[in-house]
Amino acid sequence: MRAVLSPYRVLDLSDERGLLCGYILAGLGADVILVEPPGGSPARRAPPLLDSDGKTSLLWAAYARNRRSIELDLDSPDGQQELRRLAASADILVESAAPGVMVARGLGYDDLAGVNPGLVHVSITPFGQDGPKARYLATDLIVAASSGTLHIAGYPDAAPVRVTAPQAYLHGAAEAAGAALVALADRVHSGRGQHVDVSIQQAMALGALGQTVNAAAGAPETVRVAGGAVIGPVTLKLVWEAKDGFVSLTYFFGNAIGPFTRRLMEWICEEGGCDEATRDKDWVAYAALLQRGEEPYEEFDRIIGVVGDFLRTKTKAELMAEAQRRRLLILPVATVPEVVENPQLEVRDYWRGYPVAGREVRHPGPPVRLSGYQPPGERPVPYSGEHTAEVLAEPPRPPASPLPDPSPAALPLEGLKVLDFMWVMAGPVVTRVLADYGATVIRVESPSRPGAGRSMAPFRGGQFAPQNSFFFDNMNAGKLGLALNLGCEEGREVARDLVRWADVVGESFAPRAFRRWGLDFESLRAIKPDLIMMSSCLFGQDGPLSDVSGFGTMGAAIATFIDLTGYPDRPPAGPFSAYTDTIAPRFALAALLAALDHRRRTGEGQYIDHSQIESSLHFLTPALLDYQLNGRVLTRMGNRDPDMAPHGVYPSKGDDDWVAVAVRDDGDWQRLCAAIDRPDLAGEERYATLPGRLAGQDDLDGAISAWTAPRTPAEAEGILQDAGVPAHAVIRASSAVDDPQFVHRGHFVRVPHSLHGESVVEGSRFRLSRTPAQIGAPPAVGEHTEQILKDILGYDDERIADLAAAGAFD
Repeated sequence: MRAVLSPYRVLDLSDERGLLCGYILAGLGADVILVEPPGGSPARRAPPLLDSDGKTSLLWAAYARNRRSIELDLDSPDGQQELRRLAASADILVESAAPGVMVARGLGYDDLAGVNPGLVHVSITPFGQDGPKARYLATDLIVAASSGTLHIAGYPDAAPVRVTAPQAYLHGAAEAAGAALVALADRVHSGRGQHVDVSIQQAMALGALGQTVNAAAGAPETVRVAGGAVIGPVTLKLVWEAKDGFVSLTYFFGNAIGPFTRRLMEWICEEGGCDEATRDKDWVAYAALLQRGEEPYEEFDRIIGVVGDFLRTKTKAELMAEAQRRRLLILPVATVPEVVENPQLEVRDYWRGYPVAGREVRHPGPPVRLSGYQPPGERPVPYSGEHTAEVLAEPPRPPASPLPDPSPAALPLEGLKVLDFMWVMAGPVVTRVLADYGATVIRVESPSRPGAGRSMAPFRGGQFAPQNSFFFDNMNAGKLGLALNLGCEEGREVARDLVRWADVVGESFAPRAFRRWGLDFESLRAIKPDLIMMSSCLFGQDGPLSDVSGFGTMGAAIATFIDLTGYPDRPPAGPFSAYTDTIAPRFALAALLAALDHRRRTGEGQYIDHSQIESSLHFLTPALLDYQLNGRVLTRMGNRDPDMAPHGVYPSKGDDDWVAVAVRDDGDWQRLCAAIDRPDLAGEERYATLPGRLAGQDDLDGAISAWTAPRTPAEAEGILQDAGVPAHAVIRASSAVDDPQFVHRGHFVRVPHSLHGESVVEGSRFRLSRTPAQIGAPPAVGEHTEQILKDILGYDDERIADLAAAGAFD
């Protein structure tokens, strides 16, 4: 099979804010051409650097492979004209210039659409192209502070804390890859391109896992619980101490998780860690027992102590082995070296060897696997301008776009039919984007075991109930709800009929489940030859860990994000909750849209094996290279940064209010000193350069804190931004709905709800200029069952009654 995006050409003008977008598109087979300024992109000098030469950027080595490179001076008339000529033959252009820069060069979307009406022009910026903060200075920390994700990450008695490996720009760039392909899908119908405006702030807000709608839900504020979460009155631990480190244990209740908790308590009892009465509690209904007062919270606290005492007697390896044998929700909190040596990744042949500065290193392999498709052969990182003569000498090529459909669709994905068996978040986020842009998505649930996402906060009025979850609404807006019991053959027959209707089937069960039900890809392809099916789980469909069930909290552990978040003298805090669930969907969406485009051109279906771990590790590639090439093991370091100082989160006026400040260079340092009226610090020679400021961070943090403490976060943010220093209030997830930039961008949307009248969800994280998203209502459990059975499948009342009697809808 040819590379799925092989007909398409991408011009990549981006720096570190957008590099991953082009990397994803190149990995799917597009011809991606880096357009660099004379002397090379500034991202070629972005840290971390190779110690042996002090100049090779490992960030560039991570994300600039598999592309050609040309040099153009886009500030010169000749360079601008050459880019217009190249754009006339391109399908997608990706850039990350500040708002207004491309327009000032005569290279804005309207200018380039004049030479190529079919061009998809993607702009990636920290806050989007418009709004009161569009021109704010930003860094990774500043965007994290603005997104609502930072305030809920860390320890309750300390400042909020970021992931030490920078994440924000990767969220934006990965979002942009899927956004570009949504716009490309629209071009099939319309023959026209459009502008794609990606806000990194909005993209990163996905990391708050819907807690940004707490205020609208009338739910309690989400608070920081290092390595844990608060669900109603219950504080859950998600990171636990083991004998030789830490593990992630999902210890909760309900239909989805209660059986795992019961098996853990049986093991603890076997080894004398608890009595039979503790072992035999009703772990499925335990949350309800607590809520009704039938079980005192003091007893729950005692049990948490029992579990903690037991885990501390076992090594990470022992816990992992028993978790596999007993089917428990336990995974180790891995370090960077442990990730590189992970046996699951070895068996899956995940790593790709390629040279950096003459040394062969392991690089993360395909983030998503498509059947019958081998990614393009690895091309090393090009030197700047390596292919200038080659590319400029190529004859003009028409963009690879068919004639417009005679019946153009109103939305890019209108007419696409999707059957969604996904769980919780990583899968539903993908199908939510499809629904936003016009696809008909049927969300399948069993009323007796509603989707686990319905047990996730925030809840309407703070009241725990499956139909009250704003989290579920946020991940499933715009979908149709079908009640279906896959545990009985009659239910599976309905599923097969829906497969005949569908273009796409998505599922995120353990690999054995769909095979056991006869709903695996080979079986379904027999009844729908051009079917595209995606299976998404933690570890992929094969390998020694493939049958390990789990959630994104556990993914964050095994992929080392938990180890990389917190302070060095304290246990890991981890990013908020199921962090890998916020990374993996971006890669899955791009792969799915690429597979759909390939099917349109060839008629071929596709099986997509999506390992959430394999996708997520791409957000850590520079750290993995740093370890292999420099022997440096990245670990948690609070909010400090090895290449910027001062750099941190500082107390502000108010209760648990904070402001983030990042000094990028010596110029920022002088401007900061002027803004906080500390000319004495500006004049100290030891602080004039980065090494001295790194050495004196404790004192500098004290000076900044003394200035920020009597000021509100918004006041400090405004003063520092006006002075030319990157800064932002660390906005509470619960107050994100009032953030002026979110409000301007229309990030929060009121939608109808059949049971409650209204719900509030997040809108699309990118804007399409011609075909913006249309956000629909989330479904109640099984809300559209009769409509689907009659209008889509053509069942009559007798057929439906027979199926109901057989338990197909239980």
